[in-house]
This record gives sequence, structure tokens and C-alpha cells, in this order.
Amino acid sequence: MSDVFSIPHLSSRRSRQAGFTLLELLVVLGILGLLIGLVAPAALQQFGSAKQKIAQQSIERLVGILDIYKLDVGRYPTTEQGLQALISRPTTEPHWNGPYLKGDTVPEDPWGRPFLYRAPGQRPNHAFDLYSLGADGQPGGTSENADVFNK
Repeated sequence: MSDVFSIPHLSSRRSRQAGFTLLELLVVLGILGLLIGLVAPAALQQFGSAKQKIAQQSIERLVGILDIYKLDVGRYPTTEQGLQALISRPTTEPHWNGPYLKGDTVPEDPWGRPFLYRAPGQRPNHAFDLYSLGADGQPGGTSENADVFNK
């Protein structure tokens, strides 16, 4: 009776059942590879559209700051003054009440490039154009490469 419950008998049985076979590991790795292959492109696409949304929100925030600048000065900064007028006083603006932005540099778009500004705007019914050229940094484009303009 002691032979049935002996430790060597149990340990030899466990050693035969412990671990995974090579085939089981390959099947699991294959399934994981398929899942990653299907999920990764969708996740990367969501990441690109998230940057577009961040760019749009940043532009709308800057539009609000430009509106405050206009209330103080009486007009929007010129193209030559650019967004730098929100940080340091232009020499021709006696009613400037800034700085309107924190820090010493103009904010960048989510792709690490400065936002582009021109006043007067070239689009109908826009006093100025504030925009980012998207992920590719080129005018035009679609999806994450599309330009993002103020509304």
C-alpha cells in the first residue's frame, strides 16, 4: 500500500505530463501571429486618426487664443508676425497684453512641425488660416496625410 502513494511514483507521472509539446507551442504562436496581423493595422489606423483629432483640437485652442489677441489689439496678427505674436510683443502693437501662450516657442502639430498661419485667410469667410499639413507634411492628402484647417 505504501508503494501506491510513494513519492517516486507520483513524481514520475507528473514529469510525463508537465510542460507543453512543441506542436502545442507552435499552434499558440501561430494563433498569436494571426491575431497581431489582423489587429495591428487597425490599431495603427486609429493612432493616425488620433493625431488628426489632436491637431484639430490644438488648432481650435489656438483660434481661441487668437480671438483674445484680436480683442486686445483690434486685429489678428499679420502673416509676417505669425503665431510668434502670441508669445512676444510685436513692435507695432501698443495694446498687446500678452504673452498669450506659455513658453518661448509656438506649439507644434502632432507630427513635430509648426502650425502654419496666414492672415488674411485665403479661404472664403476666414479672417486667417491656421493649419497643419498632416502626417506627410505636404499640401493635400487623405486620411492621416490630410491637411487640418481651422473651422
